[in-house]
Amino acid sequence: MAEAPIPLFDAPPSQDELFSRLRLSRSRRVGPATFRRLIVEHGSAQAALGALPDIARAAGDADYTVADEATIRREIHAARKHGARLLTLGAPGYPARLAEITSAPPVLWAQGNPSILTRPTVAIVGTRNASSLALRMARALSRDLSEAGVVVASGLARGVDAVAHDAALSGGTVAVHAGGLDCVYPAENIELAAKIAEQGCALSERPFGLSPQARDFPRRNRIVSGVAQLVIVIEAAAKSGSMITARDALDQGRDVLAVPGHPFDGRASGCNILLRDGATLVRGADDVLEVLASLAPAPESSPECVAQPPEPVSAIPEDPALRDRILSLLSPVPVPEDQLLRDLSQTGTVAARHLATHLSEMELTGVIARRAGGGFVRL
Repeated sequence: MAEAPIPLFDAPPSQDELFSRLRLSRSRRVGPATFRRLIVEHGSAQAALGALPDIARAAGDADYTVADEATIRREIHAARKHGARLLTLGAPGYPARLAEITSAPPVLWAQGNPSILTRPTVAIVGTRNASSLALRMARALSRDLSEAGVVVASGLARGVDAVAHDAALSGGTVAVHAGGLDCVYPAENIELAAKIAEQGCALSERPFGLSPQARDFPRRNRIVSGVAQLVIVIEAAAKSGSMITARDALDQGRDVLAVPGHPFDGRASGCNILLRDGATLVRGADDVLEVLASLAPAPESSPECVAQPPEPVSAIPEDPALRDRILSLLSPVPVPEDQLLRDLSQTGTVAARHLATHLSEMELTGVIARRAGGGFVRL
């Protein structure tokens, strides 16, 4: 099921609305999908914040509170200290390609020049424990693409990521951080991160001061692939973060390319699997440029979309029986929203907007959760 289009601002949003969007995104259990729905239903983040406690209360959480204003002000103060600007989904300056994916982060902190993402962009990812050949390939490929005017995006990890960023510094590179922009991981890349923030662009959806946890790296990966037109995997094990990025890319409709490796080298097993399953083989920059040339031109700004007039939440009647049926269909195995709608429709007519609203309320109260890829599980 396609996510509701988020309203675009005809002009830069007010400071109050920007503050409210950041506060809404930091509120408990408000993920990208819930954020979108609240904005669409209420017309603005300010209105959504006012309605959020009542929505949670109606769903059974009487103690729900939105993110604390003082905490948000501290986050903004830290961002100003580090020279970062706030990019919000639907507002000018937000990366247009990233805005197209269903799990686009509601807010991003950016250092440097995010406008470079309007240029042709590829993501280059690979293993941290890279072989000498993989590092040489990453450097040559990134350098040649950069000289051809292509921006290189990656995740600032050691190994392939770091070499790709370094080789593309002069032409433009984008680093997506797993934690706050002031919490560089690994620490050995602090100097590289500073150069990227000055010469290219650094992005993070996480607050300043937040050191990355294990769960933050898969979240970061969807942004790495989301800002790019295609993803190149240079060396990756079958079960690795780079393969997560490749799966994210495929889910987002991006092309996936891979560099072949020796069958006896486990570090190349993921690339060889991708090639077996139809990924484009990469021998050098010319192979990548050929694929880029076949793709549609990248949008220069967020795609136009017209929001319907906000409809009050009260227009969606409470339906405890529907919530019970939703819970009965869920388990620890993720179920896509499309499938839920089909299953529920077999026992009666259920409007997609009714289901979406109930799912948002149930997420807020913590009885269900949305997993990577958009499926729902029962908690």
